[in-house]
Amino acid sequence: QVQLVESGGGLVQPGGSLRLSCAASGSIYSIDTMAWYRQAPGTERDLVAGITSGGSTNYADSVKGRFTISRDNAKNTVYLQMNSLKPEDTAVYYCNAFIRSVRTTTRNYWGQGTQVTVSS
Repeated sequence: QVQLVESGGGLVQPGGSLRLSCAASGSIYSIDTMAWYRQAPGTERDLVAGITSGGSTNYADSVKGRFTISRDNAKNTVYLQMNSLKPEDTAVYYCNAFIRSVRTTTRNYWGQGTQVTVSS
C-alpha cells in the first residue's frame, strides 16, 4: 500500500525555523507532483507549496521568500524548509502527492499531517 508519512513538526518561536519531511513508501512506479498543504482549526486546507517531478515550484503568497520546497527523488521524499515563522503559520501541515503504483493508474494521496505551532 502506498503511504505518505510526514515528520518534523513541533513548537517553535516566532522567527524560528523548521524543516518538514514527507516520505512515500509502498509499491511505487512513479511520483508526479508533490505538495504541502496546511489547515488551521476552522479554516480550509490551503496549498502552501508544490513541486513537479521536474523541479518546478510554486508557493502561496503568504510564504514566498520564507519557505522552500524541495524533493529527493531517490528517496521518494519531499521537504519543506520553513524560515522566519510567524504565529499565522500555525496549522497542521499535510503532505500530498500524485503517485502511480505498479498496477494502477495515478492517484492522489495524503499524509496523516504534522502539527506546527509558532508561539512565544
